[in-house]
Amino acid sequence: MQLIKLDATDSTNAYLKDMLLGNTLQDFTVVTAVAQLKGRGQMGTSWVSDSGKNLTFSVLKHYDGLRAVDQFRVNICVSMAIYEALSQINVPDLMIKWPNDIMSGRYKICGILIENILSGQDINASIIGIGLNVNQLSFKNLPDVSSLKLLTGTTYDLDELLFLIVDRLKINLGTIMEDGFEALKHRYGSKLFRKDKPSTFRDGKGELFMGFIKGVSGSGKLLTLLEDDILREFDLKQVRLLF
Repeated sequence: MQLIKLDATDSTNAYLKDMLLGNTLQDFTVVTAVAQLKGRGQMGTSWVSDSGKNLTFSVLKHYDGLRAVDQFRVNICVSMAIYEALSQINVPDLMIKWPNDIMSGRYKICGILIENILSGQDINASIIGIGLNVNQLSFKNLPDVSSLKLLTGTTYDLDELLFLIVDRLKINLGTIMEDGFEALKHRYGSKLFRKDKPSTFRDGKGELFMGFIKGVSGSGKLLTLLEDDILREFDLKQVRLLF
């Protein structure tokens, strides 16, 4: 793995994408920043992180023959890699909030932004951006956000945690085209936040409705059981899980 450490950058994903222009980078090239000035999350949201207290990094992964229609496999591999790494250090009550936020109890502790580089019907590579709240102790006006230190009382070495997560990424992404991926997908489904619990959602029109999360489809859509036992699929733009 090639590790590039920055004092500050607008976005580690953007920095890694710029590096790819005209350059050949090895698999699992990692860019990490002490301060990320314009971190981004899913659907254009921002990721706010105190300098030097958290992990903000991006990882490059190349593929050979991964179809664009199977892109949610990347989400599953990455989400489960972080879940498994944090399980190793005994972070409590871990769950995955669809599609790929990592939760501890009701608190969000990690966000993931995956940007795929396409060539025709295939994915050539992914730039995997990860923001993990580690040693930060205050999240103003964000009552549903926490950090590993707030949850466990432990101060963590950021480099050790980075290497632990990257090692799990290598293992999980190594199965993305293999038979072993189905077992990983099953584990992902079993760890979904609020699975089989009555939950409130907001649709694209702003209307609220109730349902039960049952799993994810092969394309990564959320399978939700509605009233009258109707099972519907929702993509990220169609629905937001509230609680």
